[in-house]
Amino acid sequence: MITHIKLKNFKSWEDSGEVTLAPLTGFFGTNSSGKSSLLQMLLLLKQTVESSTLEEVIFFGTENSLVNLGSFREVIHGHDSEATLELEFGCKVQKPFTIKVSDEAIDVGSFIFETSIGEANRNPVVKNICYTVGTEANHNIIWQNDEIYYQNPENPGVNNYLGNLKIKSFYGSYEAGTIRAFKAVQGFSFAFEQLFFSLYYLGPTRVDPRRVYGWAGGHPAHIRQWGNQTVDALLSARVRKLKTLHQEKEMPIENRVSHWLQEMELAHSFSLDWTSQGAKEYEVRIQKTSSSPPVTLVDMGYGLGQFLPVLVLCYYAPEGSTLILEQPGIHLHPKVQSQLADLLIEVITERNLQVLIESHSEHLLNRLQRRVAEEKIAADQTALYFCRNDEGVSNIDRLKMDEFGNITNWPENFFGDEMGDLFAMTKAQRERQKKAEG
Repeated sequence: MITHIKLKNFKSWEDSGEVTLAPLTGFFGTNSSGKSSLLQMLLLLKQTVESSTLEEVIFFGTENSLVNLGSFREVIHGHDSEATLELEFGCKVQKPFTIKVSDEAIDVGSFIFETSIGEANRNPVVKNICYTVGTEANHNIIWQNDEIYYQNPENPGVNNYLGNLKIKSFYGSYEAGTIRAFKAVQGFSFAFEQLFFSLYYLGPTRVDPRRVYGWAGGHPAHIRQWGNQTVDALLSARVRKLKTLHQEKEMPIENRVSHWLQEMELAHSFSLDWTSQGAKEYEVRIQKTSSSPPVTLVDMGYGLGQFLPVLVLCYYAPEGSTLILEQPGIHLHPKVQSQLADLLIEVITERNLQVLIESHSEHLLNRLQRRVAEEKIAADQTALYFCRNDEGVSNIDRLKMDEFGNITNWPENFFGDEMGDLFAMTKAQRERQKKAEG
């Protein structure tokens, strides 16, 4: 689980400060306020980890990447090539490990990662890396200029030299070095990779539904950022008999998908079966009501086809994963946007998922507040933020929600000027009525 993120000189963020993340974290705000950029930082880290064969220390992406950020100069705040990009995140690891530093063994259940990246000859270069263990008496493993140092909490101002280490990425995956240096960082670099291998992203733009889906029997690791392997994932889960826990009972993933489609009144029934055209071709059939004929996904409303990837990802992603969902309720009716909050609460509590969402939906937020008041989820299991852009610089405020679901620091015009519109409409109605009477 990712516990916090922090950005300096990243796109519109001059300094985000420490942004605490919870099991369910929501980012709201106006367009171009920096919401997506906060999540792009994590996607940047993920795609670099997954492109470890490349020679770049950080992979800004291509058209087919999770994010395509261009180059260092396009990413750096104010396009100031002399500035330093600083990234930080904290995490709790799924599998605690031990590192060996000199004669000392240090148990690691959580750590903070920091790195700073500059530019030289128009290429990104890593200036330093630091892994920190502990909250009060911190153990620091520091990389700088191809050398590894250890700061013991008993002597915080002293750098103990551990040896040489030539790295190949911004997080410390290495090419060559001394054994003592390897032992100091190998646990961190492995945990770093496992954390981001377990992070899954679904973007706001998803593939259009199809009448027929081909499946050759593969088992995708995820449904992809456009949701184009949603049906493959469902079929894979069926063949492998994957189950999920609900109210302390195990049940097939398809059952939970079907349940939520019914609960949200998006479908009366849901099926995924062979077509008559061949054994490797399948149809998604939806029955809208008990009396209506089953039709393909293409013949249903556009919103259902766009929402199905969200629903499948919530159950196909392995337990303990982190999901990033951009505009998960896009194209959905307000009532279904509200119920989306219930879906997310279920998967973070029953599947131990961490979910980070970027949204404009007041209906989702209102339902979440209600569930906090009803004690379906604790207020401290959520972190809600409002982002804004002030003259080209992004800023962020955490919304203060109490145990009763009340938010005490609503930003002005959080979801537009609803009251202003109502007053203006009432005024216009009176003026028209006067004209009609006069």
